[in-house]
Amino acid sequence: MIFNSFQFLWLFPLVFLVYYGLANLPALSNKTRHEVENACLILVSYGLYMQWKPAYALLLLGVTAVTYFAALIIERQGEKTHYKRKCLLFVFAILALLPLLVFKYYNFINETVGSVFASIGFATNLPGLNWAIPVGISFFSFMAVGYLFDVYYGRIRAEHNWWNYMLFVSFFPQILSGPISKAKDLLPQIKADRHFSYSQAVAGLKFLLWGMFLKVVMADRLGLYVDTVFNNWQYNSGVSCLVASLAYSFQIYGDFAGYSLMAVGVGRLMGFELVNNFNRPYFSVSVTDFWRRWHISLSTWLKDYVYIPLGGSRCSKARNYLNIIVTFLVSGIWHGANWTFIVWGLLHGVLQVIEKALGLQRCESQKWYVRLPRIIVTFVFINFLWTIFRMPTIVDGIGVISRMFTQRGSLLPTENKQVLFSLMSLGIVILAEVAQEFAPSKFALMGNRRMAVRWSTYVFLLLLIILTGVLDSGQFIYVSF
Repeated sequence: MIFNSFQFLWLFPLVFLVYYGLANLPALSNKTRHEVENACLILVSYGLYMQWKPAYALLLLGVTAVTYFAALIIERQGEKTHYKRKCLLFVFAILALLPLLVFKYYNFINETVGSVFASIGFATNLPGLNWAIPVGISFFSFMAVGYLFDVYYGRIRAEHNWWNYMLFVSFFPQILSGPISKAKDLLPQIKADRHFSYSQAVAGLKFLLWGMFLKVVMADRLGLYVDTVFNNWQYNSGVSCLVASLAYSFQIYGDFAGYSLMAVGVGRLMGFELVNNFNRPYFSVSVTDFWRRWHISLSTWLKDYVYIPLGGSRCSKARNYLNIIVTFLVSGIWHGANWTFIVWGLLHGVLQVIEKALGLQRCESQKWYVRLPRIIVTFVFINFLWTIFRMPTIVDGIGVISRMFTQRGSLLPTENKQVLFSLMSLGIVILAEVAQEFAPSKFALMGNRRMAVRWSTYVFLLLLIILTGVLDSGQFIYVSF
């Protein structure tokens, strides 16, 4: 279910009413009520997932089954069979990741190997896959494999209730674009009794409202300009390319943070606390700090299941630096089967290594004249890396960045209405982020103690969404990852 679609507006309230209505039938015992709630969520989650391509629900079910039974098998192995447990973990993790590897990376590997062989005179022609990538496959695969690792390391016990685990992997608010929940955080909530909470529902609606604003008013509006320039960058001036790159930095933030906030909001309405994926990342004082604030659930996953198993920082400096680079290489590969993502991930890793070598990964000073230059410098690096991330090839990415510094010219002509709406949305988001970062208690609007202030904010945002939002049910960027 796309949160910014008309389908969501009519279907989710129906799901909400059925979910709480069935669970509160007076004839049901507490145990039966809980089972009905979870069964309802499983049916909704699989029903919504099957809207894309019904056959792909079998992949979701397959990854769920493999990791569920694998965790039970691994847990039964004694400590004396450490080598056997490790082999089982490796085999089952590869098996669970196999659909992701095939659907997402087969064509890329095939084309890359074919190009290498062709360059030395050996032509290869392996068949390619013309199937669409199953939506959310990167997210639910990482959740399931993360659970398997947690059982292996003894962080949690294997889940013996199939239905609980099935809901954990398929929970509909987060399956398309995360957050990547950990079993220790979500499974206890699935097992616990849930009741409608007015305060939790209000908090969820606030998340939904602000997330919708970020998506349809800021991100999608900026995306109109970004697509116009970047899709024909050779014919646009350096100024237009620079403005488009800045616009894309805010577009991808509004798009992904908007989805994450709406997922958290829907989760709250259904009685769940999902992890917040963002913490004002463009106020980061370093690239290292950026990854503590951006896509937090992925950063945590990479730290726990890639960086630390590689040795983390408990090793020599050279090995630690290599661990950082390998971790962010994995991050780049996770984002997609393209050299732009790989280079983007590697550069993020290299910049963090440089920061760590120079002791610049943190900024202890709270003085604005110390933090502000570091925030600006960090944003400039992040912005240029987003440009490479956005373009279809490395050559295009370098070409756009080069054009910013070598080609003069005027800004691409744009409708006055388009400029006005874009600047307005950017201004509102930047002011809100500044207030939350530096003075959260003084400038609270949606959380203000005065009812008049709160409701004026709600109505104002809702009117902006209706009057200026791009209400075309546009897909979220991270759904393709």
